[in-house]
Amino acid sequence: MSSGSSQQETDYAVVINQEGQYSIWPINKIVPKGWSMTGKQGSKELCLAFIEEVWTDMRPGSLQARTHSG
Repeated sequence: MSSGSSQQETDYAVVINQEGQYSIWPINKIVPKGWSMTGKQGSKELCLAFIEEVWTDMRPGSLQARTHSG
């Protein structure tokens, strides 16, 4: 059993969409249209901890803009 393939499965990148929503994505896959890399990558746990720290308002950006402008 090769440990190299299991290592690839555990490496992720934090991605963000135009609404300011975060997700993790395997680094060996192409990021889907509408999402972009944040520059943060590592283990699944590290990426999820980063998202928990920075994503403090879970509402989509368009909804945040409406509630702040009214």
